[in-house]
Amino acid sequence: MAAELTLIVDMVKVLGAAATGGYIANRLRQPVLLGYLVGGMVIGPAGLGLVSLEGDIEVLSEVGVALLLFALGVEFSLKELLRLRRIALGGGTLQIVLTLLLGGGVAYLSGGVETIPKAIFLGAVLSLSSTAVVLKSLIERNEVDTVHGQIMLAVLIVQDLSLGIMLAVLPALTQPPEMIGSALFVALLKSFLFLGGALLFGRWVVPLLTRWLVQTGSQELFLLGILVLCLGIALFTYAIGLGVAMGAFVAGLMLSNVEYADHALDRVLPMRDVFATLFFASIGLLIDPIFLLDNAWILVKLVAIVMVGKAIITTCIVRGFGYPLSTALMVGLGINQIGEFSFVLAGTAQSMELFPSYLYGLIVGTTAATLLITPFLLKMTPYALRYLEQIPAMQPLLAPTKVSADFLAKEEKMTGHVIVVGFGRVGQTLVRMLYFQGHPMLVIDNNEAALQTLRDRQIPYLFGDASSTLLLEKARVHAAKAMAIALPDPMATRLTLQRALSLSPDLDVTVRAHVNAEIELLYQLGAQEVVQPEFEAALEMGAHMLLRFGDGTYAVQQLVNHYRNGRYRDILPERAEYWGSADIETVIEGLHHHWYPLPERSTLVGQNLAQANIRRLTGTTVMAIKRQKHTLSYPTGDVVLEVGDRLLVVGNPEEHQMFENFLKHPIEQA
Repeated sequence: MAAELTLIVDMVKVLGAAATGGYIANRLRQPVLLGYLVGGMVIGPAGLGLVSLEGDIEVLSEVGVALLLFALGVEFSLKELLRLRRIALGGGTLQIVLTLLLGGGVAYLSGGVETIPKAIFLGAVLSLSSTAVVLKSLIERNEVDTVHGQIMLAVLIVQDLSLGIMLAVLPALTQPPEMIGSALFVALLKSFLFLGGALLFGRWVVPLLTRWLVQTGSQELFLLGILVLCLGIALFTYAIGLGVAMGAFVAGLMLSNVEYADHALDRVLPMRDVFATLFFASIGLLIDPIFLLDNAWILVKLVAIVMVGKAIITTCIVRGFGYPLSTALMVGLGINQIGEFSFVLAGTAQSMELFPSYLYGLIVGTTAATLLITPFLLKMTPYALRYLEQIPAMQPLLAPTKVSADFLAKEEKMTGHVIVVGFGRVGQTLVRMLYFQGHPMLVIDNNEAALQTLRDRQIPYLFGDASSTLLLEKARVHAAKAMAIALPDPMATRLTLQRALSLSPDLDVTVRAHVNAEIELLYQLGAQEVVQPEFEAALEMGAHMLLRFGDGTYAVQQLVNHYRNGRYRDILPERAEYWGSADIETVIEGLHHHWYPLPERSTLVGQNLAQANIRRLTGTTVMAIKRQKHTLSYPTGDVVLEVGDRLLVVGNPEEHQMFENFLKHPIEQA
């Protein structure tokens, strides 16, 4: 095989193994990170020997680390950190220091490491928790906005921020004992000088550069510019001895306060995910399953020490800050694992020969085990607390406290607002109407030139593509009162509608249609109201003429409302062609669609579509029904399902899976 193809072949092997492992982990309801590690282990030198961590794969995994840290910096919220500064800065810093002392101290005193610098590095590795796993568990349990959920995230923010400091300072511990002091001083001096320069660069240069990139209107140039900024600063910090990861993290921090940060993050995330997967799979390449089996008892003890030790430290800290024992226990048992960024520190330690291979193997095994256990702990903790609440002596300790009420009272987030997507001619008119009527709103648009009006009027806005789930979450679509989509692109309109309703199924969405064929499709996808500008112009012109002809105002208004309520069907040109099945195929192009036969014994037989409530229960939309030799396109809610019907269904892969299950076992409606 040609040498130039070796990298491509190795990438396919690693990514294929990671994707397979991640899929299996996901189906088993485990963190996909574990799947990446296992996938790498299977094809690594200790497994099938298909790939070795050498040369280009290692370089690409370093790019993954850089993008991982860059995204972390962009997502960092100084505002959130300051809002929770007491428990975040005080409690988070104390948790890191105490965990570092406990982990490093136990390892040094037990002979696990030979020197104090190694012990400090090991303690730092153990002090970090997994933001990804904890946040996913909180979202699944709808506990992000609870007191314990907010405390967990506050402590995790401080841990993530401390990673940059650790990456800059801890490498100085590799120096001989008599030079460690001066090495630490030099490292700190370099860090402060770099951070000072970065502060000025981020304050004056980065906003200007990003605005120039945005004004080109080219998404490709914007992405390239962001990547050059990230990797360029990472290479600079590597050149001055602070490491690639430190520079990438600071580059993200520089961008985090720029108004285009969310759009930049949305563009970088897919690349970050691919290269970060390479990084985690490359860690798996180094895992020796035989070694883990031979040291299984040691791993069990390490997992117990780490999880119990971190849980006790964190619980005592949160309790010491005045929160009830129930909250303290939830936080302590929620962030007592070792996180994904610990791999970054452990890899740095191994590259500097601080960690021998056996210690690195134990760390990787312990981390994987704690990540596996965490979701179960978070699920079991509420049951344990209910048991404790039945004990009279524990009730005063578990009762809510004033500090808990004050903690939640400080939270201020936009709610009950109208989201206007698209700030073109239609969007601007709509925004003006809402603005002068005093309705709170937020605008999403990716045209920099049009946003100056919003800045001048101090109207909240987000720059970027509204079809991005990330931007929709930032816009708090789940808390919005309504949404109006006035985009010029039909595909972007459909994607925005689908993704907004996937986040908030009950959202009242008004959509602008571009052509006749879109009207019924947009209704079927869940829009409450679809407006076709050409038809609206015709209706207004017709109303004006009828009024001039002497028709009564009430009668004219009723006629217009009749056409609108009928979704313009009675005035559609070439109506027969519009209802043809060929038109359906054109309309659903680009969407996940499939024909499903209706089982003979299905309980759906005999129900109409309104009673079946398929879209609400599965997220899918029935676009057409084939019955014998006829096709009924865009069926209305009163259409009754019959034996032998074949249903054309549109939805994402997960929704299709839900629909297949729904056909076999319909979900009971609340």
